Amino acid sequence: MAERILRSVRMGIDVGGTYTKCVAMDNDTHEIIGKNEVKTTHDHKDGVAAGVVQSFKNCMNENDISPEDVVFVAHSTTQATNAFIEGDVASVGVVGVAGGGLEGFLAKRQLALKDIILDEKVGRMIKVYNTFIKKKMLTEDIINKNIDDLLAQGSQVMVASMAFGVDSMGEEQLIHDCAKKKNVPVTMASDITKLYGLTRRTRTAAINASILPKMMMTANATESSVKSAGVNVPLMIMRGDGGVMEIGEMRKRPILTALSGPAASVMGSLMYLRASNAIYFEVGGTTTNIGVIKNGRPGVDYAKIGGHDTYINSLDVRILGCAGGSMVRINDKCVVDVGPRSAHIAGCEYACFMPEEEIVDPQIEMVSPKPGDPGDYVTLRLKNGKRICFTNTDAANVLGLIDEKYFAHGNANSARKAMQPVADKLGITVEELATQILDKDFEKINACISSLAEKYKLDHDSMKLVGCGGGAASLVPYCAGKMGLQYSIPENAEVISSIGVALSMVRDVVERVIPNPSQEDIRELKKEAADLAVSSGASPDSVEIHIEIDSQTGKVTAIATGSTEVKTTDLLKACEEPEACELALQDFGPKICNVVLAEMTDKFFVYKGEKDGKSPLRIVDSKGFIKVQCSDGVVEKCKVKDYEAVVEKLWKENAVFMTDTVLRPDFFVCFGPRVCDYSAVDLEQIMLLMNLDLGDREPEEDVLIVASIQEI
Repeated sequence: MAERILRSVRMGIDVGGTYTKCVAMDNDTHEIIGKNEVKTTHDHKDGVAAGVVQSFKNCMNENDISPEDVVFVAHSTTQATNAFIEGDVASVGVVGVAGGGLEGFLAKRQLALKDIILDEKVGRMIKVYNTFIKKKMLTEDIINKNIDDLLAQGSQVMVASMAFGVDSMGEEQLIHDCAKKKNVPVTMASDITKLYGLTRRTRTAAINASILPKMMMTANATESSVKSAGVNVPLMIMRGDGGVMEIGEMRKRPILTALSGPAASVMGSLMYLRASNAIYFEVGGTTTNIGVIKNGRPGVDYAKIGGHDTYINSLDVRILGCAGGSMVRINDKCVVDVGPRSAHIAGCEYACFMPEEEIVDPQIEMVSPKPGDPGDYVTLRLKNGKRICFTNTDAANVLGLIDEKYFAHGNANSARKAMQPVADKLGITVEELATQILDKDFEKINACISSLAEKYKLDHDSMKLVGCGGGAASLVPYCAGKMGLQYSIPENAEVISSIGVALSMVRDVVERVIPNPSQEDIRELKKEAADLAVSSGASPDSVEIHIEIDSQTGKVTAIATGSTEVKTTDLLKACEEPEACELALQDFGPKICNVVLAEMTDKFFVYKGEKDGKSPLRIVDSKGFIKVQCSDGVVEKCKVKDYEAVVEKLWKENAVFMTDTVLRPDFFVCFGPRVCDYSAVDLEQIMLLMNLDLGDREPEEDVLIVASIQEI
């Protein structure tokens, strides 16, 4: 009997509203080994955890993956988001602490949280009870009495929050330890964020605490099931900001998993599709998630939960109620709207997925899919008694926009027969009806993309649309055509979220308000972020830190990323210069001419073109990733020992002088296998950040310095 060859396998499981999908990937080559999907187990006694484990075990069995093959396993989860939507939350007791005098008076008011409304229409809320202890009175006996009082009032979980607790965590830790001794789930506000803003920090901690019991139950069920399958690597959980953390960390900060579904799909685009610069679409049946990837990083912002501002970083994903299965709303003259209700909510099949011979004598029936919905959603009653509807997918099939290879491809004749009675009612052709339908979607999508482009300063000519999800082909080609943008719908688009989970890196973030950070401040922040990433499951040797400084607010952010194992090999095929040039030409598009290789090292190529008197640049790495897009810039190659002089020269030469201000360039530096970006108001801060990265490198090493010129 031949000896079995061991493999290194990464496994990612994405929990969707309808299906839970597992993907197994080769750890070295990123090739897909196998896939499995099961219906999401909302009604199982173990909740969605049952489906996670089922799809995981199925994928292992079907693809002959043994437990010792698995080097990484992670899943996204809808548990936190669903808990807020459904109001499945625990009541929270807040133990507030502050000093005396005016500080204590003000802090007591800021700590006294009101009930946190999640959905005003149906009265869903997080019930909050409050108590306050003066800092000088803080003893175990007094803490225990206050906790007992909160429990008697109805609190199920606790929050420890102290004014300026981010500077001194000992007091919050004492309250935390007292609660743990009583077996009461507890959150320290300073564990969630190190930013000031007492009310917002306390509210974020209360939201986190409210889902602790639910999330711990799911975490325990999933972890024990994965271990029972013989897999010994730690179970990782997807965060809303696109990273993963060990399940033990999730037990402390479950709020970080909110919005991890959209995060998984963005990370799939980033890691698997090499989409370094794109507007990302994930088109499902009911909703479309739209986000930004710029220069190899997804857009990140603070999440809002139930309309409340929090200090939780999550990917900046916009969720629209128009997707592949969205139903059409009409009046006597035209299409009024598309969505937000989808066909499966109304219990209808899409017309294009019905056999053509079944669509006989379709009669218009206007419906309200859910109680309280408007009654202008259109369905068709067939002669055989079935009720169906037509959707964005039907409209796109009628217009011939969906290639046979795509998941959304269906029978255009079936769709046309179903849409004909409505077209007749409106006095237009079926093609005109299909166009009206997709135009309604385009209005929403165009407004969303324009908003993202403005926020992230995206160059229209450099933008691409990347479509994923089963319904991608129903919307992306039409919208791309209307906007004059390139688009792609890649292979395996329907499981891109699971791929994103499988390829995710450990991530953690530390934020501080430091008005004039010194090199020592930055160094301490980097160490804290690195330690957090390691505690979340990253191998210490794999951790990299990215620093951002917001000069207006004084906020300094350290973002740590790392892998769960140190990679000794990297079998991704190296990209030679001709291939890199072709990738750059494709990314530049037809409007940019005279493209040349401006500079290169053994790990990076920088290409320069011409357009309207400007010099757009692309940085391509040796793996074929386009790391940076720059609409106008210059690049210089120099030795590490000379970088300060080069940066100072470029800082002065590429300033844009306005009436009341001076716009300075942003900088990108390529050294070793890394490209780092730096933006700051003054040259001193730029040098401070660069020195932290370049100060200990060999003086004779070649680096590439790119100055990105600001647009007026």
